Amino acid sequence: MPTSTRHSILETAIDVLVRDGVGALTLERVAQDAGLSKGGLLYHYEGKEQLLEGLIELLVNEFDREHIGMPSVGSTSTQQSHAFLSTDLPVNGNGVDDMLVESRALRGHEIAAILMAAFAINPELLVPIRERYRSWQSLLLADETASTRPLIARLASEGLWFSEALGLAPPTREQRVALAHEIQDLTQEGNSMKESAALLEPLRPENIAVTWPLVNANLEELQQRTLEATHLSAKTLLTKQNAQGFWQGDLTADTTLESDYVLLLLWLYPPQAGKWHDAIHVKIDKAMRTILDRQLADGGWNIYSEGPAEVNATTRAYVALRVCGYDPEHQIMERARQRILALGGLQATNSYTKNNLSMFGLFPRKFTPSVPPELVLIPGNVLYEISSWSRAIVVPLSIIQASGVQRQVPGNWTVDELMLPNRKLMFPRKDPFSIMFHQVDRVLKLWEKRGFKDIRAKAIREAEKWMLDHMRFTDGLGAIFPGMMYALMAMDALGYERDHPDFIETFNQLEGLILERSDTLQFQPSLSPVWDTAISMFALGELGVGESEAMRHAADWLLSKEVRRKGDWSVKRPSLQPGGWPFQFANELYPDIDDTAMVLLALEHAKASEPERQARVEGRAVNWLFGMQSSDGGWAAFDVDNNWELLNKVPFADHNAMLDPSCPDITGRVVEALCRRGFDHQHQAIARAVQYLLGHQQADGSWYGRWGVNYTYGTFLAVRGLRASGSPTATAAIQRATAWVHSVQNSDGGWGESCASYEKHAFVEASSTPSQTAWALLALQSAGDRSSPSVLRGVEWLLTRQNQEGGWDEELMTGTGFPNVFYLKYHLYSHYFPLLALGTWRASIAT
Repeated sequence: MPTSTRHSILETAIDVLVRDGVGALTLERVAQDAGLSKGGLLYHYEGKEQLLEGLIELLVNEFDREHIGMPSVGSTSTQQSHAFLSTDLPVNGNGVDDMLVESRALRGHEIAAILMAAFAINPELLVPIRERYRSWQSLLLADETASTRPLIARLASEGLWFSEALGLAPPTREQRVALAHEIQDLTQEGNSMKESAALLEPLRPENIAVTWPLVNANLEELQQRTLEATHLSAKTLLTKQNAQGFWQGDLTADTTLESDYVLLLLWLYPPQAGKWHDAIHVKIDKAMRTILDRQLADGGWNIYSEGPAEVNATTRAYVALRVCGYDPEHQIMERARQRILALGGLQATNSYTKNNLSMFGLFPRKFTPSVPPELVLIPGNVLYEISSWSRAIVVPLSIIQASGVQRQVPGNWTVDELMLPNRKLMFPRKDPFSIMFHQVDRVLKLWEKRGFKDIRAKAIREAEKWMLDHMRFTDGLGAIFPGMMYALMAMDALGYERDHPDFIETFNQLEGLILERSDTLQFQPSLSPVWDTAISMFALGELGVGESEAMRHAADWLLSKEVRRKGDWSVKRPSLQPGGWPFQFANELYPDIDDTAMVLLALEHAKASEPERQARVEGRAVNWLFGMQSSDGGWAAFDVDNNWELLNKVPFADHNAMLDPSCPDITGRVVEALCRRGFDHQHQAIARAVQYLLGHQQADGSWYGRWGVNYTYGTFLAVRGLRASGSPTATAAIQRATAWVHSVQNSDGGWGESCASYEKHAFVEASSTPSQTAWALLALQSAGDRSSPSVLRGVEWLLTRQNQEGGWDEELMTGTGFPNVFYLKYHLYSHYFPLLALGTWRASIAT
C-alpha cells in the first residue's frame, strides 16, 4: 500500500545514511533524493535533528510491532529472542522477512546506521530506544530458568548489524544464512553450545535437510498467498486486453524525444513573425512542461531513472527550451548550462546531437559526420551491413544533408555559451581506423561541394525511393520515432507539400506515438503490441488461468500480424521464406527474431479459430527462426551476421547503434522456443546455439543482456534456453549462473540492476524492481532452485509489493534501446513478468 510523504522522506534519509554516511545527511540531499523541494521537506521536518527524531520514532515503532521486538510479558525467552532476531535474520524457516506491512522493513544495517547518526549528532536522541532496550532486556532476564543464550543471540545479531553498516568484513550471504540458523539454535532449550568457529560456516547441502521442516511449515501459507496474488494479477491483466485481442502497454524513455519533437516542429512549422500557429504552440508548451518536469536538481537531464545527468539529453533539453522562449539567463537555463559545461560542453555530445543542431545552424556542419546518399549506390549491399534501425535513420538523414536545406531558430541566436573553452571542435581520435574514417569524411565533404552533380542527383533519387519503399506496410519508416522524424524532414527538404499522402501518413504515425495529457505530452519511441501480447499470453498460459476465449481472441490477432513479405533480412537470406512477427502493429520489412520466438512460446498455450492455419503459421515461424541463425551460432534482433565491427569506427557510430550482432538474451529465448517445439541439443542448430551461450558466459557466471537491463536479463534468458536444450554440457554453466544470481540479491529480498552496468561492464546494484526480481526468480527456477532462502525471499518480496489492482509499481527503466545511449520503460513489464515468476514458482513447488 502507498506510504506517506513523511515516511518516504524517512526512507530516503535511511538510504542516504547507508550509502554515504552521516556526513551526507543534509536536508538538501534528502530533499533532492526524495524528489522534493527543500521547502517541501521543511514542511514535515524543521531541521536535521527533527529528521533524526523521526527516524528514531520509526525505529521505536518497528520495535513495538509484535513480530519485531516487544514481546508480551507472558512470552518465553525463546519467543522473545526469536522476535528480536526477526528484525534482520531469516530465522523463520523460509528465509523471508515478515516485516513488510505498510512499507519496507528496516534491515539490521539500517538500524545501526540510524543509531550511529543519532549518537553523532545528539546522543539524547537515543533516549526512547534505550528505554525500549531496557524494557526488552528486563523481560528477557525475568525468566529465571532461561540461560544466557538469548542474550548471546541478541548481541550476535547486533554485531552483525554494525559489521554490515560499517563494512567491517561482514559475512557473505551464505555465511549469513548459516549464522541465522546457528543463532536460532542458541535460543532452543536443550541444544548444546556449538563450536564458535561453526557460527560462520556456510550452509552445506547435506545440512539443508535439518532446516527443511522449518521451511515446509511456511510453504503452504506462501503457496496460498501466491495463488491469491496470481489470480488477482491474471484477472487484472485480462481486463487490459484490447477488444481486438491484443495487449499494449505504454513504452516510455527519457526527454530526448520531446526535445527532438520541438526541433521537428520548428523545422516543419517555423513561427511566422515570431508567433507559432495556435495548434503548434499548444504542443510546444506541452512538450516544454514534460521536459521541465524531468530536470534534475543539478540542472541536467538523465537518460535513465535515478541516473546522473547526461550531456546529450541535457544539451537537447537546453536547446528545446531556448526554442520555446526560455532566456539563457533564466535560472533553469543557467543551471543546465553549467551542467553541460561540467560534462564536457557541446564538444562532448555525440554525432546524433550534433547533426540535429547543425540543421539549425547551432553546430558547425564541418564538424558533423557526413552521411552521403551515395551509400545506397555502393555495390555489395554495404547499406545492409548497418543495423536495421540505423538504416531507417541514415537514409533520410543523407537526403537532408545532401539537400543543403537549413532552418533558423527564432531570433537567430546561437548556443556558443555551451562550448567548453579551450577545447577544439574535432572528431574523437580513437585508433588508426577511426582516423582513417575522419579522412574519408573530409573527402565526402569535398565531394558535396565539387562532386559530380549527376551522381549526387541519382543518389538522392535512389535514397528517396528506398525511403518511400520502406514506408510501405509499416507504421512509419522503421516504425520508430527517429526514422519517422527524419523521413518528415527529408520529404520537406525534397519539396513535398503538407497534403502529400506519404507526408500525411508519416506525420499521423509519428503523432500516434504521443501519450498526451491535459498539460503534458510524452513520446513513445515505438509501439509494442506484439511483444506485450505475446508475453501476456505466455504468462497467463503458463499459469493455466488464461480464459480460453481471451486466449483464442489473442491468438487470432497474432495470426493476423504474421509477416508474409520479404524484408531487408532477405538480402542475406534470399532463399528463406518469410514467417514471423514484428514488434509493432505493422513493420513487414522488419520482423523481429525476439518477438517471433516469444509469439511461438505464447501460441503454445492458445488455440486460434483456425487450427490448421495456426499450424502453418507456426511452422513458417520455426523455419524462419532456424534460417535466421547467425554463423556464430547465436541470434540477433533483425538480421543475420550484422557484425561488421569496422562500421563502429565511422564518425557517425558514436550513438552505439550501428550493428545488430548476436546476443545471449535473444539466443536463449529462441533456443527455449524451439526446444519447446520438440527440438533439443542433438539438433545441429541447437547444439551451435548452446556452444554460443557457453562461450559468451561472463567470468562471474552471468550473461550480458542486450535488450534488457542487463546481466539479470541476459542470465535469465540464457539459463532458460540452456535448460530447455537438455544439453549435459550446460550443467556447470547453469550452476555458475545460479551462484551469481544468489550473489547479487538485494538485502530486501528482491533484485535490481542499474543501467550503469553497461558503462561499467559489470553488474551494478540498484533498488529492487518487480521485473528484475521476476527475471532472477525465473532463472533460479529454471536451474532447479525452487525453495532456497533466496527464492523464498524473492517470492515474498513480490507478494508484499503487489498493489491493490494486482500489478506492481516500477519506476526504474529495465528495458534497453541502445546501451549507454537510450533506455526504455515497458509499463507492462512490472505486471506480466512478476505474474509469470510467481505462477511458475507455485507450479514448481506443487509438483
